[in-house]
Amino acid sequence: MKRILIPVDFSEHSQNALEVGATLANRFGARLILFHMIGVSGAVFAKSELEEQEEVKYYLKLAREKLASFLDKPYLKGLQIETIIQNLKDFAEVAAVAGEKQADLIVMGSHGTSGVSAFFVGSNTEKVVRTSETPVLVIKSKKTDFAVTTLVFASDLQPQSIPAYKKVEHFAQLFSAELKLVYVNTVGAGFRSNGQIQEYTRRFVTALGKDIPITIYNDYSVELGIYNYAKTVNADMVALPTHGRKGLAHFFWGSIGEHLANTVALPVLTIKI
Repeated sequence: MKRILIPVDFSEHSQNALEVGATLANRFGARLILFHMIGVSGAVFAKSELEEQEEVKYYLKLAREKLASFLDKPYLKGLQIETIIQNLKDFAEVAAVAGEKQADLIVMGSHGTSGVSAFFVGSNTEKVVRTSETPVLVIKSKKTDFAVTTLVFASDLQPQSIPAYKKVEHFAQLFSAELKLVYVNTVGAGFRSNGQIQEYTRRFVTALGKDIPITIYNDYSVELGIYNYAKTVNADMVALPTHGRKGLAHFFWGSIGEHLANTVALPVLTIKI
């Protein structure tokens, strides 16, 4: 892990991501790339050239000052840090910047809504997850001295998710963490018989080229099953394969009780298939 990209909007969420990114950079000797979007309105560019230049300079100066203040943290001392400020408005652009900078990982804080679905996605976060070829680590809360001892990889056991599994396996090895693979079997249209699941398992391990333990967990929905299984094994992180522009939407359906709202704070690592 050589380069870690962190989108920064000066919020508490991005500060949480920055702290985790710093821990990873210290551990692996990586460079941090801090990316801030100023999002200057199109109305600015409708002004005269001189007015436009002066106003853009003002916003850039303000952003640099805020970024300098934001980075004045003891845990950043001694780290390699590169800062980028661009006039972009759509968080989907983060993926392009990650590609240009050859980042190995994007770490970002989530602004998601309450509830279990926010465990996986937030409005800006999903834009990045949907478009990014780079793995995205979503941080939901403050994580001092970030570490991973148990990592859950949730999969549909389709062979196309094997490259994602291998990346997660590598990530787990970096932390000397235990990796647990889970398939969530749901009621309703998503239900699979024992025979079907055994066939899925056989195909998966055959394509993977080695036999690994796979847990079958039954629940009312995939997201609820992942959440409950992660609690059962005291997981520090959940990893999920994603399907390009479909993002994580294929993981979610149905309604989840209010008693689960605001109770999930585990980091989530997404890997694009």
